[in-house]
Amino acid sequence: MVEHAKHAELSKTLHDCMVACNHCFDACLKEDDVKMMAECIRLDRECADMCAYLAQAIERNSPFVSQLAKVCAEICEACGNECKKHDHDHCQKCAEACLKCAEACRQVA
Repeated sequence: MVEHAKHAELSKTLHDCMVACNHCFDACLKEDDVKMMAECIRLDRECADMCAYLAQAIERNSPFVSQLAKVCAEICEACGNECKKHDHDHCQKCAEACLKCAEACRQVA
């Protein structure tokens, strides 16, 4: 079986997480107290970038998918936990997507 077909559900979850992180990143920049959102913004970028990279690695049938998934799970969990600290709707939605993605990545790692 081709690896990217085997990981189709993970690829969708990665995409959904990346979209949620990018939306949260943009929305955080528009908040009144951007400085308070700095860690959330930073982790949104880290998480979106890592999800995109892992999705590409899956598409390339990279031999490093399981190692990358482990790192991605850690980053997604950190982002999700940070986003949970904020009451904004975009942060709560991002937290949900990140924690779901972290769990999906752990299944592959």
